[in-house]
Amino acid sequence: MDVSQGHPYLIGFEIMETNINKIERASKLKKDENWEFRAFLKGYDIPLEELDSIVHELFDYVSSEIDCTKCANCCKKVSPLLDGNDIKELTDNIGMSIAEFKKQFLKKTAEGNFTFSRLPCPFLENNICTQYKCRPKDCRSYPHLHKKDFVFRLIGVIDNYSICPIVFNVYELLKERIREDSMLNDFDDFIDFED
Repeated sequence: MDVSQGHPYLIGFEIMETNINKIERASKLKKDENWEFRAFLKGYDIPLEELDSIVHELFDYVSSEIDCTKCANCCKKVSPLLDGNDIKELTDNIGMSIAEFKKQFLKKTAEGNFTFSRLPCPFLENNICTQYKCRPKDCRSYPHLHKKDFVFRLIGVIDNYSICPIVFNVYELLKERIREDSMLNDFDDFIDFED
C-alpha cells in the first residue's frame, strides 16, 4: 500500500512502529520533545476542529494498519473505568452476580469509580479479550483519538504514547504533519524536534 496516497504528509513514513519495547525506549528518549510538542499544540493557532480533523485522519489511517491483537498492551497496562452498565453487561455475559463480580474482579478508586483489581485485564487471553462484545466503554473508546477536543486531552495522549502503538504513531505523524505544514504561521516558534 502506498501510504502517501491521499496523505501527502505521510511520505517517508511507510513503516509503523509496533515493537512495544522500541516504543517504550523512544518514549523515554522523546519525553522532553513530547512535552514541548504538547506545549506548542496548546498555543498553536489552528481551529480546534481542524486539529481534531487532522488527528482523526491520522488515527483512521494508523489504526487501519495496526492489529491490536498483536500487542494488547492496553489490556496489560491500562485500567479502564467501569460504570454500572459496564458491570451489568459483563456479569450478564459471564453469568455472575454483580456482588461476586465486584469481589472477584474490581476495586474502587479514590474517586469512587470501579476498575479492574489487577493487570493484565482478567479477561485477556492470548492477546484477545474474552468479553470483547461487552467490553467496558473505556476499552471500546481506547485510545480515545477519535474524540473531539484533542488539544485538551494531550496529557492522556502523552501517557498512552509509551503504551499504545497507535498513539505513538499518530503523535509522531502529527509532529511530521505540523512540521511539513507550509501554511504554519508560527513556524519560527516551532520547536525543532529533530534528534
